[in-house]
Amino acid sequence: MLRKISGVLILYISLYLLGNGTVNASVKVDFSEDLFSEAVILIDGKSGKVLYEKNSEQQMYPASITKIITGILAIEQADLSDTVTISKNAREVIGTRVYLLEGEEVELKKLVQGLLISSGNDAGLAIAEHISENEMNFARKMNQFVREKVGVDNTNFTNPHGLFDEEHYTTAYDMAKIAKYAMKNDTFREIVSTKELPWIGEGWETTIYNHNRMLWNYEGATGIKNGYVQKSGYTLVTSVQQGETELIAVTLNAPSSKHAYRDMHRLFDYGFDNFDTKLIAKDQVFQDPFGSKYTLADDLYVTVKKGDALFLDVSIYGYLKVVGKNNQLVGIRGLQRMEEQVAKRTPEFLASIERR
Repeated sequence: MLRKISGVLILYISLYLLGNGTVNASVKVDFSEDLFSEAVILIDGKSGKVLYEKNSEQQMYPASITKIITGILAIEQADLSDTVTISKNAREVIGTRVYLLEGEEVELKKLVQGLLISSGNDAGLAIAEHISENEMNFARKMNQFVREKVGVDNTNFTNPHGLFDEEHYTTAYDMAKIAKYAMKNDTFREIVSTKELPWIGEGWETTIYNHNRMLWNYEGATGIKNGYVQKSGYTLVTSVQQGETELIAVTLNAPSSKHAYRDMHRLFDYGFDNFDTKLIAKDQVFQDPFGSKYTLADDLYVTVKKGDALFLDVSIYGYLKVVGKNNQLVGIRGLQRMEEQVAKRTPEFLASIERR
């Protein structure tokens, strides 16, 4: 018993160096009457913890935040150095454009930049046709991607740009998960954080400016996309990093751009005033009551409420338990036993595997 208590204290001290807090991050607050958007959510961009939500699982029309998926799909599943020949269909798409010309040859990465920075619908359709030959096939790929790669199931896309369609819908919760996934990609992250970019094309020479104004008006903003069509209202997805904490917020169907940005400010002010993200590193060594040593397979991020205590304990079955206020179990993660990891790297072990 004494060994167990000592182990807990050692783990607590090591975590204390990361900062005080608790993963039981729920804070009872309701400022929904102060928010203009019909559906909103605020999550921790590293742990995924939901910090605030209103109607977050209600199906809504996304408008141009759809382009988050088009962009990350192109980055992950195509070669950005490819040359794309612009079709007549892409040239004639309605809405915001980067004024591509039929027959123009454009590098795929440039199209992704035009898509995510300047919200070019023509760039989106050109990307779809390059990857999947037509819009319908690309929409199938988008839906497969968000289900299999991201793990959302309340979203359906019918096009790559977000122009209105009754069957083109998502939720604030799903978009937050999609944004969290996309922001792990360095190329995507670099593009959506770009404030301005020279654009030299056959039909348009200018400087394009990021349509997400949060990059200019909120400290630490790192991306990612805004949108608007009449039936969706104003939609906005934004990520902000301050210190080690990065939060992601989604607002859907705001009555105006001004209202969407006001809601964003309100959500991020609340998030950074009340929460921190803490890292439990995968190379940290944990010990159970019998002296067996373990590590995590991957870094573990937890969201903590400022000012609360957080304790860690290791069970005899190799589980890391995260314990918060009033001894409440608020998180659990399986551990890897260190002896097994060492064995897997010895010549004797490798030789035994070859003989099997």
